[in-house]
Amino acid sequence: MSGSWGVAAGVLGSLLGAVALLGSGLFAARATRAAALTTAEAQRAASEAAAEPQQRAADLAAFKEIRDGLDRRIERQERRIDSLTSLVRAFSWYVSELTGQMRQQSIEPPAPPPRVDEYNRTGV
Repeated sequence: MSGSWGVAAGVLGSLLGAVALLGSGLFAARATRAAALTTAEAQRAASEAAAEPQQRAADLAAFKEIRDGLDRRIERQERRIDSLTSLVRAFSWYVSELTGQMRQQSIEPPAPPPRVDEYNRTGV
């Protein structure tokens, strides 16, 4: 009997060993999967953190480009306004000279347009 018990114990030991090996394999697989998920999450967070300065630099470059474009537009508008202001002043001087000459010849000039009359009254 001791021989059959020895064989039975060996078989039983092998089965228990196989079950233990299977259990430890499943545990290791679960742990590996959890570690892989954690690693993937950490890598994603690290890549987002690494990309943040690059994104900020790209945003800053885009902002500077927009600002420079607006500065150029404002500068062009200011030059245009200065040019038109100069033209209006020159035209106003010219009309004033013509009006003076008409009055010297006893010719009454026509009344100014309403907008000019308003400006003459209010200064605006």
